[in-house]
Amino acid sequence: MNKNVTRHSFLSKGVLILTGWAFLALTPGLSSLAIAQNKQTQKTTPARSKAVVQNQKSIGFKDSSAGGSKRTNSMSLNPELFQRKNPNELDLDSAGNLDYRAIQGCLRRNFNEDNLPSSIGIDNSQFSDFFKSQTKAFFDRMRGDCIPYAAAFGSRNRFDSLSIMNGPIQDAKTEVWTFTPSAVGGFLIQQDYLKSESKNLTELRIPLKDVLYDPRKVGDILPVELVWELNALIKQIYPEENNSLENTNSVVRLIVDFGDRERWAQIWATEILDPSSKEVYVSAFWLERSDIPGGFFTGSGESLERSFWTNPLSYRRISRGVGMVRASSKRSKASAPVAQAAPTKQRYRAHMGIDYSAPIGTPIFSVANGRVAHIGYSGAFGNLIVLEHPGNYHTYYAHLSNYNVELGVGNEVRRGLEIGYVGSTGRSTGPHLHFELRKNGIYVDPYGSKTQLDLWSMRDNESGQLTREILLLGSPIKHN
Repeated sequence: MNKNVTRHSFLSKGVLILTGWAFLALTPGLSSLAIAQNKQTQKTTPARSKAVVQNQKSIGFKDSSAGGSKRTNSMSLNPELFQRKNPNELDLDSAGNLDYRAIQGCLRRNFNEDNLPSSIGIDNSQFSDFFKSQTKAFFDRMRGDCIPYAAAFGSRNRFDSLSIMNGPIQDAKTEVWTFTPSAVGGFLIQQDYLKSESKNLTELRIPLKDVLYDPRKVGDILPVELVWELNALIKQIYPEENNSLENTNSVVRLIVDFGDRERWAQIWATEILDPSSKEVYVSAFWLERSDIPGGFFTGSGESLERSFWTNPLSYRRISRGVGMVRASSKRSKASAPVAQAAPTKQRYRAHMGIDYSAPIGTPIFSVANGRVAHIGYSGAFGNLIVLEHPGNYHTYYAHLSNYNVELGVGNEVRRGLEIGYVGSTGRSTGPHLHFELRKNGIYVDPYGSKTQLDLWSMRDNESGQLTREILLLGSPIKHN
């Protein structure tokens, strides 16, 4: 089952408009038949309600290897996996927008609703004129006393995207319009309707203290690989200024796709909120990508991915980073006393990778979705697993004591799957995990201050996706 992970759209219709002319463009994942059916269901489908979720466990990997799941040693299949190349050869220019930022709110309605762009800080006269000319029908369908919005900006406050919703109510009539600049000039509009009859997305609420301190309770609700991912995610976004939230009634609100045989289970949105006041302390959203692994971003556009790609253990202590280490040397046997010889020059070798000290048997998790490229013994690495990820990235997990017995070369694995266990095999001086991240066969220091990969930043063409998800999947936003 070597199938690409696809997201079943929860949106019912998409319309694309370019300055001066308009044309119909289907939202990804929808067909013209689905749009035709949606016109009939919008009038009869009740408001979205919470689904009761049974305990659904997911094995977290797919066997896509030819001839079954028998494990084979892949060293002869791809020697490139075991070559060491100079890290100076790697170009870390990521094409990502490092100055990306997002804002959100709910603007009180007034007689000049079409002035919304300038009211929230979008300084672009051409876009303001376009916005006024296109939104009359949208504002005629407004509900409630405020206009929910999410806007994104690039470097030098450049306008990247704007999403607006026809009121803070989320039901079958919920409508979101997203505006983005066009690569050929002018602006694009995507019109989305919340498809309340969607069976793929489920809203869950879990006490914050359970997520932080009792993974067994969370494991009764979520697939095992999502438990690891949720715990790592919450620990990143947990607001330090409110470090006593776990002692309150705060909850973690999740929008989850539990997946099936065709697609992975996935957390699409998460929030830490107060259920009584409905105040959202912090939020994060998942962005799916086709050319590189997807990633989580906060509601303000901050990437959370660097931490995920350096977090293969729940328990960890970095015992050695990247750098030069002393090379071992054999001492000659003692003989008759001789004149003192000149001291020998100490030799060093490069240590490419991060060593995480941990007890033998500590579980190791895959840091991203990928495919098993190698599993087996490999010299100094000892017992080694190599995962291949989209974008020509590889992650290495070395010195293992054992592997997940279900895994074999060719299996597709999901982030958070338990793939092996800490050991001390190969060239190892004690129990630890040796972890490496490589791109195009070249080692990348994930902790390097100057390391910035396309995995870890918002790209300009993704800002519209984030602002749409903020409005469609997030809790209603309070008034400005």
